[in-house]
Amino acid sequence: MSSIHTTSDPESLRDLAVRVAVEAGELAAEGQAGVTVLDTKSSPTDIVTKMDRATEDLIRSRLLAARPDDAILGEEGGDESGTSGVRWVVDPIDGTVNYLYGQPDWGVSIAAEIDGTVVAAAVNVPRRGEMYEAVLGGGSRRNGEPLQAPPAVPLDRALVATGFGYFSERRRQQARVLLEVAPLVRDIRRGGSAAVDLTGVAAGRCDAFYERGLHPWDWAAPGLVATEAGVRVGGLHGGPPANDLVIAARPELYDALDALLAPLGADRD
Repeated sequence: MSSIHTTSDPESLRDLAVRVAVEAGELAAEGQAGVTVLDTKSSPTDIVTKMDRATEDLIRSRLLAARPDDAILGEEGGDESGTSGVRWVVDPIDGTVNYLYGQPDWGVSIAAEIDGTVVAAAVNVPRRGEMYEAVLGGGSRRNGEPLQAPPAVPLDRALVATGFGYFSERRRQQARVLLEVAPLVRDIRRGGSAAVDLTGVAAGRCDAFYERGLHPWDWAAPGLVATEAGVRVGGLHGGPPANDLVIAARPELYDALDALLAPLGADRD
């Protein structure tokens, strides 16, 4: 990992992301048993553990050792500028509450952007033994095997994953939306990690996903994995994914879910 790379082709960026995600996942998995809350961020329920920071430190050090001119945006460490045109978007442990409670659904997400477009991604879900990877225009893989999302189903037969924010007022509105959505779909799942949910849509563990309040590090890597597996990842009214709302589903189901969520105020608190 110490050799310096100067090429910025998406395949080499993907390969680096995978290698670093493997090492970061091993570090985080080893530290899960004894983890405790180190700090909080936006609210008392928005937690940071010592391993969140240690894992991001490892990721940053490995990426910059290989590519010292790149920029990095990380959930814990903020934005670090670069000059190469490549920016890494990193979530060291997506699903920190799951991680704290010893649950398996958390992941390490590393994406590479070139001039603002995500071109390569790795998502490691260590406790499931799953490594997802993708290159823009080159497809997705899970544990080395090509990944293709199953065909769309009608909305009333869709298993829909979602998540909740950290502020009580946002949760109230999200609960109101859910009361309207739940009777119109097959069922709802709340897993606790956007990375696991988005890759889960790609893998067919659920048919669709929506959530308000996500950030680029939440959707960059798993979003590319899902997109390259045939999933549409965007926002309300078919726009790009945004903090207001992220929706993911096969295109036909995306349109139906988008139409359902829009009048419910799923993008508002």
